[in-house]
Amino acid sequence: MMNSLDINQIKQYLPHRYPFLLVDRVLNWESGKRITAIKNVTINEEFFNGHFPNKPVMPGVLMIEAMAQTAAILSFLTMGKKPDENTIVYFVGIDGVRFKRPVGPGDQLKMDVEITRVSRGIWKYQAKATVDGQLALEAELMCTLRTADDATSEVAAVPASNTVTAG
Repeated sequence: MMNSLDINQIKQYLPHRYPFLLVDRVLNWESGKRITAIKNVTINEEFFNGHFPNKPVMPGVLMIEAMAQTAAILSFLTMGKKPDENTIVYFVGIDGVRFKRPVGPGDQLKMDVEITRVSRGIWKYQAKATVDGQLALEAELMCTLRTADDATSEVAAVPASNTVTAG
């Protein structure tokens, strides 16, 4: 089944806004399985002012964040609900990150994310991003959904091995 989302629909599933909203369009998604989305990379991105002025390269952490935002959209679509102002998606782990090619102005980062497991509130995904069919990066991601009221105490309860906590 093919489904797509435009930027206005994406904003219903993510709390992020400019300059940190890193998903421009969802090309297709399948509930409980996978999603494909794009980030159009332009010279107008704020991070290019300092990374790097003479050879602009999209920071790797922002490419990972774009994949994590794509994963969060898939999670909400799979649950059949939209987040409210009290819902927070925390990035709790990254494994096996490999950067294969630089991404710069004019590139379109195509992100493919697949759910591999959901257990005890932790969503695990296999993610990759390509530019013109060439692998740019790949990673295993882990996220959890919390309410703002219990987020601080519950993120601390995530097993510490191989995790990166966010706040």
